[in-house]
Amino acid sequence: MRVNDNGFTDPEDIGSNPSNEPPIGELIERRLNRREALRGLAAIGATAAVLSDFAGSPAAAQGAGPSTLAFREVPRALDKTHHIPEGYEAHVLIRWGDPVVADAPAFDPANLTAAAQEMQFGYNCDFVGLHALPASSTANDRFLMVVNHEYTIPGLMFAGLGSGRGVNLKVSKAQAEVEMAAHGGAIVEIARDGGRWKVVPDSKYARRISANSSIEISGPAAGHDKLKTSADPTGRKVLGMLNNCAGGETPWGTWLTAEENFNGYFGGDAEKLPDARSYKRYGISKATRYGWSKYFDRFNVEKEPNEPNRFGWIVEIDPYDPASTPIKRTALGRFKHEGCHHALAKDGRVVIYMGDDERFDYVYKFVTAKPWNRQDRAANKDLLDDGTLHVARFADDGKIEWMPLIHGQGPLTADNGFASQADVVINARLAADLLKPTPMDRPEDVEANPVNGRVYVMLTNNTRRTEQQVNRANPMARNAHGHVIEIAPKDGDHGSTDGAWSIFIAGGRPGIDPGARYHRATTENGWLSCVDNCAFDSKGRIWIATDGAPSAAGVADGLYGADTAGYGRGLTRCFFQAPTGAEVCGPILTPDDGTVFLAIQHPGEDAGSTFEKPSTRWPDFKDGMPPRPSVIAITKKGGGAIGS
Repeated sequence: MRVNDNGFTDPEDIGSNPSNEPPIGELIERRLNRREALRGLAAIGATAAVLSDFAGSPAAAQGAGPSTLAFREVPRALDKTHHIPEGYEAHVLIRWGDPVVADAPAFDPANLTAAAQEMQFGYNCDFVGLHALPASSTANDRFLMVVNHEYTIPGLMFAGLGSGRGVNLKVSKAQAEVEMAAHGGAIVEIARDGGRWKVVPDSKYARRISANSSIEISGPAAGHDKLKTSADPTGRKVLGMLNNCAGGETPWGTWLTAEENFNGYFGGDAEKLPDARSYKRYGISKATRYGWSKYFDRFNVEKEPNEPNRFGWIVEIDPYDPASTPIKRTALGRFKHEGCHHALAKDGRVVIYMGDDERFDYVYKFVTAKPWNRQDRAANKDLLDDGTLHVARFADDGKIEWMPLIHGQGPLTADNGFASQADVVINARLAADLLKPTPMDRPEDVEANPVNGRVYVMLTNNTRRTEQQVNRANPMARNAHGHVIEIAPKDGDHGSTDGAWSIFIAGGRPGIDPGARYHRATTENGWLSCVDNCAFDSKGRIWIATDGAPSAAGVADGLYGADTAGYGRGLTRCFFQAPTGAEVCGPILTPDDGTVFLAIQHPGEDAGSTFEKPSTRWPDFKDGMPPRPSVIAITKKGGGAIGS
């Protein structure tokens, strides 16, 4: 659990799931204890041939050779700047306040305005995506880069607010308007110039999307009564997107961005309202995280009770068409989305994997009803409006079942409050509860490895799971450091509702933290804590970014690489360490593996850190300049693939 500079507990760590189903930690416990009791025998039956319990188990490490990652690991550090391996260089590509659209004013931290911020790079930057330019290009020197702007930290953005609990509620109306403009996302054109990546100024593709942008609502929930407000009696138009965390892209080249902790933006007493049960399940309460409801009625649930139902969706944006309207695709369900990465079923249908980032919540996937059209991009325009949302049940025998959330099937009936598929997707959490999926330890990024076809689930942690919630002592009790689950879809088909699961790695300090499991060759610099986002290079190696390691383990958040096959499978190696207070997000590599882009958000988000006296002034380190969330580009000196 992380407590930010303003004294707030991270929303993901609060939890709102009352399910009595065994949490994933208990299932892990059962499997590990059985494995230990059988001294390495085939404890999970037929699935043992598909996946091993741990990458670092003795059986898996027999004859282990070196990792295929040849860089010299970054030594442990937690200080004001970032750290990269010898032989590499990093530079800031774009930072908070830098111009995005033409005629954007210069950044002036002492005089922030909403009008300026709507034209500048927003605050924080969780997801990074690359879209080739032109769209059909296979080159590696020009892209449209899309970036999420997740949330704001007013104590670091504005002078005079100080630090501590409640600082977010001290903002003026003008400051709240700046915050709203700093949310959302950005599209910029980037190109390699003399071996260095630069933002192309005044690009025709450049665009900012904020909490005030016009967005359409499509799919089964569009026009539903629970989405109608006084400003939008149709239930088909919404202003803005909020708390956009990770994301993904479609095979046809659109950007998918995931709304996560939207609940913290709403004030008022939700317990007074008819939908109080739904509000509670989604964490909407009087304890608002922002002060926006004081100035804008749409964020006050007592005045606009349906407004929260218009957030918590996957938003599709066409980066190649700056005039296009973003669309919230309601068929993919409403919850605290972290990531939305695609894979293809064997029959060409598109599968979107998603995590609901809160303790004891679930892993989902959406499967389109029709295959995507490779020849006609326009034919995929509404492909995400028709398909089936599934939620995962992880059995203790190593099998996984993807259960469909379809109105009229099983308990999803009018008698249980679900009169239509719209009700199912609007209250996807409540619908999923009835199917009894497995409560997980904060599912964040969920991505398919394009080389081996397996799916990797980042489970950040669950510090609120107590000893009383497991039957006996186990390395995974009190999961402070998280773990990674590896899923093998049945017959290699992402469209299948069956498969096998196992643990790829379990975080923490080897030999110190109960449950920590790695490859036996992992060094003192290679273990990790609080897995968050991931990416894969062209060789199928996984790159894992962390969020929360400073509070959980006393080390900087960073980026770690590991083989997913061979002797070095699960041998995590530290490639990057963030400055104090910062999280590492959005890792993505160019197709040639020549550059890795990282989003470094909330630098300086430490206890007591303020605009006037921040714990770091990264990346500029100039007097009077606050810390600035940024996207950086890391390359190898002299060229070559990242990790080589």
